[in-house]
Amino acid sequence: MSVRELVVLGTASQVPTRHRNHNGYLLRWDGEGILFDPGEGTQRQMLRAGVAAHDLNRICVTHFHGDHSLGLAGVIQRVNLDQVPHEITAHYPRSGRRFFERLRYATAYRETVTLTEVPVDTDGTLARTPGYTLEARKLSHPVEAYGYRLVEPDGRRMLPERLAAHGIKGPDVGRLQREGTLDGVSLAEVSEVRRGQRFAFVMDTRLCDGVYALADGCDMLVIESTFLDEDRELAVEVGHLTAGQAARVAREAGVRHLVLTHFSQRYTDPEEFERQARAAGYEGELTVARDLQRVGLPKRR
Repeated sequence: MSVRELVVLGTASQVPTRHRNHNGYLLRWDGEGILFDPGEGTQRQMLRAGVAAHDLNRICVTHFHGDHSLGLAGVIQRVNLDQVPHEITAHYPRSGRRFFERLRYATAYRETVTLTEVPVDTDGTLARTPGYTLEARKLSHPVEAYGYRLVEPDGRRMLPERLAAHGIKGPDVGRLQREGTLDGVSLAEVSEVRRGQRFAFVMDTRLCDGVYALADGCDMLVIESTFLDEDRELAVEVGHLTAGQAARVAREAGVRHLVLTHFSQRYTDPEEFERQARAAGYEGELTVARDLQRVGLPKRR
């Protein structure tokens, strides 16, 4: 059975706390695992969450501040120690290549895994697979940063009443799906478009065009909300979002499930992030992320 879920490995901004590890997020997308922003301690959080090195296929780093990247050294060495049998692809801002290389080779170890680096330096498509297209958009932060977005290709949903009206059943349904026509009946006549699912990952940034482009029409948006709204001016100054800003983006973009994360240590009441997000008018599914939490993507409409 295919699984699409977010495994939250860490939710703290800047420094870890007693209850929040540095950032780390694994997206399970059918048979693939995409690790976003592995901060310090990610390898241990993977163990606690039941995530194995073999589960990883891609690593996507938004930018090279330590809370989003210091875990790279441990994760990369772990996939080599465990001799993961498949290729792993790493995406990160090209301007930070020197940081990636330093973390990749921070200490001595035996390389056993093919780790392919595909840096990002412009908006656009990074990869196409049968299951999704991976895109990147530039964000607004003191260092170069990119957000990521997965878009599943649209499919078609078969309509039983139309199939029955044309007398199509059993193996002929599969044949029609493969070939596009059957005895003069087209696939379009007995089916409708099934919109592909969309997922976006937006970390450290001010409001900018990239945030809206990434969030547009997403089934799930994982987005930083480092500050509460009363600290909006500070958020702008240091290149971050508030809970209310993140929620307004989700509302305007038509996001179905909003996941808020990357919380400043100055706040002690997680429920206040939810209250401010609701006050901003967001009415969809809402999760204030906790370490080791699993959040399933919404079912297709």
